[in-house]
Amino acid sequence: MPPLLLNASRLLHFPPFPKPYFSSSIPFRLTSLRRPIKTLRFFTSSRFPMDAPPIVLPVKERIELSEKEDQIFARLLDVVRHFGLETQLRVAGGWVRDKLLGKECYDIDIALDNMLGKDFCEKVNEYLKSVGEQEQGIGVIQCNPDQSKHLETARMRIYDTWIDFVNLRSETYAENSRIPRMKFGTAEEDAYRRDLTINSLFYNINNSSVEDLTGRGLKDLKSGLIVTPLPPKATFMDDPLRVLRAIRFGARFGFVLAEELKEAASDEEVRTALANKISRERIGHEVDLMMSDKQPVKAMAWICGLKLFSVVFAFPESPRPPIDEHCDRLCVSHIEAAWSLLQAIGPALFTDDQRRLCLYSSLLLPLRCTTYLDKKLKEAPVTGCIIRESLKLKASDSDVVVNIHNACNRFVELFTLLESDEIPENIRADLEDEFLEIPSTSIKRVFTGLLLRQIKDFWRVALLTSTLLDPALHLTNDNLDRTEGLDSRTEMFLRAESTITQLGLDGVWKTKLLLDGKAIMGVLQLKSGGPTIGQWQQRLIKWQLAYPNATTEECIDWIKQSQAKRQKLSD
Repeated sequence: MPPLLLNASRLLHFPPFPKPYFSSSIPFRLTSLRRPIKTLRFFTSSRFPMDAPPIVLPVKERIELSEKEDQIFARLLDVVRHFGLETQLRVAGGWVRDKLLGKECYDIDIALDNMLGKDFCEKVNEYLKSVGEQEQGIGVIQCNPDQSKHLETARMRIYDTWIDFVNLRSETYAENSRIPRMKFGTAEEDAYRRDLTINSLFYNINNSSVEDLTGRGLKDLKSGLIVTPLPPKATFMDDPLRVLRAIRFGARFGFVLAEELKEAASDEEVRTALANKISRERIGHEVDLMMSDKQPVKAMAWICGLKLFSVVFAFPESPRPPIDEHCDRLCVSHIEAAWSLLQAIGPALFTDDQRRLCLYSSLLLPLRCTTYLDKKLKEAPVTGCIIRESLKLKASDSDVVVNIHNACNRFVELFTLLESDEIPENIRADLEDEFLEIPSTSIKRVFTGLLLRQIKDFWRVALLTSTLLDPALHLTNDNLDRTEGLDSRTEMFLRAESTITQLGLDGVWKTKLLLDGKAIMGVLQLKSGGPTIGQWQQRLIKWQLAYPNATTEECIDWIKQSQAKRQKLSD
């Protein structure tokens, strides 16, 4: 691809009064930027990644403990021996899986075969006291069967590492009840109650061995298969959140979902249970882990393909306009386009939080113009409701996504503005002010600066998201190929991002006004403030964007001259 030239003279040159920001033409080449343009291709929503062959990962034959892990486990065994507990200590679940895959894991869950976690933690403290060491605080998370939280969990710090302790479990069900009665179980019974076979492995601390009590955990880990130890529908009805966990682990490792698991996950009874039985906080936490993981697009595509999208991203009642039945596919196509663009640009340009909210913004972009009536009967954006209520994420996350969506149309105008020799009339009209005449050569900088001050640190996220709305590359239900136009979107983003940086606008929202409200009142000889001061502060922002090297004295002169001119015209 030939180098793209962008003449910056029209963007960077300002009139001689009070002082030009740049005074010469500064052409630059897009190909000289630090991020190469790549062409990437991903799956399409009509062929979900669950049908792709699994990624086969190397699995270790034995677990190698770190120095800290060895220290922790030795301390736990000291407690067992000191009190003669005859307790088998087993590390359960993800730690075992990750260690076998050669990955470090700091989430250690200890399963106990003959006592509750709280009781064992108290024994740890008794031991610490007996050897003259400081006792540790114990936290207890109560079980909540109504929310499918069946086990009481105790937590305490051992050698500065948080460890969870639970008892091995077995379950029986009363007639006409889906809430199990818990009792102590064997390690094998507990393994079969786990969510997935790859998470059912134990590491027996007492004899330093890996236990595969379902007979499938190691095999499925080696072959890259996501499957439940027991029939999947029964497993999902026990805890419907396991559907999302299966999707998350399958996407993270590039594994394949077993056919019977997919069938159960899309079962209407399971979908209803996920919607009604699991708290929105737990659902939101799983989704957020997917968004922060290595394969968020694959996870979202599975949620869509298994008909779970409207359950996970629950819409408020009576949205306006009504939401299209194929909205889920369109949402997935947008997040995939954004993900492709992130990889092409280089993810290092974004912080982890910016990348995460970029994915939420792009996923929900097709809903940006959809509203509903909130509890106060005020019209509010559906996207904010999904982030805040359906996923129970932070209010600030909701605000950022809504702000990005609100700014998108202006950013689309920005692309045209930065590429064009002409200033659109609607932009001229927006910046027009009877006290301030912005030179034509400064309009691009003023418009861009105002936009960045609105979106602040997330301007690159908004810029990237807005490329998905370019009329020539816009995604629709009839056009779901996100790879088409990737090079054009990449060029569009890099040209705009580089121009904004050349204009010195990155961080413009941190720029302080040369005059505060009190100083403006003094220049205008006003005895009280009110809306007039706010209006002059907005004018001052525009003026400083047009003349970024101006001094306080020049600012005062401008206000006085503008006021005198206005008074003369009104006489």
